[in-house]
This record gives sequence, structure tokens and C-alpha cells, in this order.
Amino acid sequence: MTELAEHTPAIESRLPRVGTTIFTVMSALAAEVGAVNLGQGFPDFDCDPALLAHVGDAMREGLNQYPPMTGVPQLRQAVSDKVAALYGRRYDPATEITVTAGATQAILTAVLCCVHPGDEVIVLEPCYDSYAPNIELAGGRVVRVPLTPGSFRPDFDRIAAALGPKTRLLMINSPHNPSATVWSRAEMLQLAELLAPTQVLLLADEVYEHMVFDGVAHVSAASIPALAARAFVVSSFGKTYHVTGWKVGYVAAPAALSAEFRKVHQFNVFTVNTPVQHALARYMADPAPWRDLPAFYQRKRDLFRSGLAATRLRPLHTQGSYFQLVDYQAVSPLPEADFCQWLTREIGVAAIPVSAFYEGGYEQGLARLCFAKQDETLHRALQRLQRL
Repeated sequence: MTELAEHTPAIESRLPRVGTTIFTVMSALAAEVGAVNLGQGFPDFDCDPALLAHVGDAMREGLNQYPPMTGVPQLRQAVSDKVAALYGRRYDPATEITVTAGATQAILTAVLCCVHPGDEVIVLEPCYDSYAPNIELAGGRVVRVPLTPGSFRPDFDRIAAALGPKTRLLMINSPHNPSATVWSRAEMLQLAELLAPTQVLLLADEVYEHMVFDGVAHVSAASIPALAARAFVVSSFGKTYHVTGWKVGYVAAPAALSAEFRKVHQFNVFTVNTPVQHALARYMADPAPWRDLPAFYQRKRDLFRSGLAATRLRPLHTQGSYFQLVDYQAVSPLPEADFCQWLTREIGVAAIPVSAFYEGGYEQGLARLCFAKQDETLHRALQRLQRL
């Protein structure tokens, strides 16, 4: 019998314009050249040992099989309690809160459950790089509206102009990655007024909700009834509790929206790590970890900004998240991607070009640095940056 030749059939790509993310590229380069990695947004310090102990306890107690598809009831109740205490809205843990495999899966699932081929989805640039591919996978059309250059505030005239009969969803992010701005209550109310006469849904990416500084409050979509009624509110345990690799998050949404969300959720992930869910539920009995997070990260922000004062980098204002934008135009005329490559190779500090958060790039002479690092890491990075 003749041996058949190997043949791998070609695939017509669902995402033909997508390559390796800038975060992966810059982290790989940082590892290659031994740079301090302030590019990818993850802590380089451990979580609370008590949280780890809860995971071990849950495993030893035999909590290792499939949990309910929507999430462990105790964790959904803990989320409901926290949201009610912070934002004044009580979500029914049985029908309105779903535990997800991280915020990225939550966002994809929300998009897939409501966006049909031909629908339009508004994203505000610069934005996280998963948003547009998620919309394209659903067959939707991405409508890009820029935030105001320099201030990164929402431009409501442009948002209003982008709304149309095919608009199905608007995606917002506050505290914002990469700009570290935080939407004000007045802006959230203005958004509510703008959307009120429409059938447009809202996806509120609030993964940095507990990282707000200088007394600024995070204004959740959950706290504005007119927005909460049409919103998928997304948050992340990984960001809040310094365990990004656990990939656990949640979505809070009205029962009708949650029902559609769960139809997709059960077939793209079904459910989420059981012992970790139980551990998080037990850990959330003490609100101190998330209540203390603004002060924890504000100290790191201030330490980092103080060190940047001895460089030629100009830090922009940071209201929230754990990112710091810097204007490097006094240092180099290079485009942002080239500057970040140079900074990584020659100075030994990895950063992310802000142009990567725009379709086709948009040059402003800005780079994003992450200060969710040990003080020792920040000092080492600052010593290198002060050579600029």
C-alpha cells in the first residue's frame, strides 16, 4: 500500500490581521536581553498567603470536581454583597452574577452573546487589544471612536455621532488601560443620558476598579441605574488579589442579559476552577484586601513617579489602574514601537507603545509602564531610566 503524503489543509483565518500581541513580544524581548519588565501588566510579588491556604484547604476538603456552571454559590453571593456595599445595587447571585475564566473570557462571551453579523460595536481608542478581535469573531463591525488626545477623556459628541441604527454594543473601560484615567460620575451620567433613548447595550470593563488614587472614586456602571439596566459589568479577581495567572473573573448583569451570557459561557468554558472559587469566597469574607488596594498601589505610583522626576521622561497624570504613561519626546524622536524596543535593548527596561492600543497605530510619543512591581524592581528600573 502506497504511503500517503502528509497534507495539512489550509485554514481561512477568522482573524487574518491578528499576530502575536505586543505584550507577548515585549515580554519575550525583556527576557532575552535581561531587561526589567515594566511592559506586561502583572505583579511580580506574591498574593496573600492566607489566600493560598484557602486554596489548599478547599483541595483537601475534596472540592475538586465541577462546580455549578455559573460559579460556586458562595462566591456569587460574596460578589453580590461586595457590589451592593460599594455601588448600591444588589445583583441576584442566582440569576445575575456569573463567574468566568478571567475578564478576557468574560468580555468575549458578552460580545458573542449579543452581537450578530452586521451589528456595530463602538470601542473607545486607545483600548485593550482583545476588544476588536472579539467583535470580529462575532461577525460584528468595529466602530472606533478616539478618546480626547492628551487627556483621554470621552468625547461625547463623537460617541453620539457614532451611534446608529446598527449599533448593538458600546464598550468602555474605567479605570482605563493604558491611559490610567478614571471616568467621573458626571461623565457616566452623561453616558446614561446619551444611551437612554437607544437599545444599545453597554460592556463596562472595570477590572481595575480597586486601583483609584488621590481620593478619586471608581464610578461603576452598576452604580448608575440607567446604565446597570443595560450593562455587562466585568471585573477580575486576578487583578484585585495579585493572582493574574489564576484567570478568574466575573460578570454582573440583569437577569435577561445574564441568561444569554450563560448560554455562550456554558459552551466556551462551561465552568471555572473549583478550589480557587471556594478560596476566593472565603477570602472575601474580609473586605480589607480590596479596601486597602488604593493605598497600596498609590504608594507604588508615588514611588515610581518620584523616581521618574530624575529622568527626561514626562509622566502623565495617573488617576487609576497600575499603569503610568510617559511622554518620551525629550529623549528620542523615534516612533513609539521603535522607542520601546530601544528602551528594552539599550536601557534595560521594557515598556509598551501606546500606539499598539490603536488600529494602525497613532503616534503621540508615549509609552506605558507598569508599576505593579516590588519596590526593589521599581528601584532597579528607575536606576536604569535615570541614565536617560
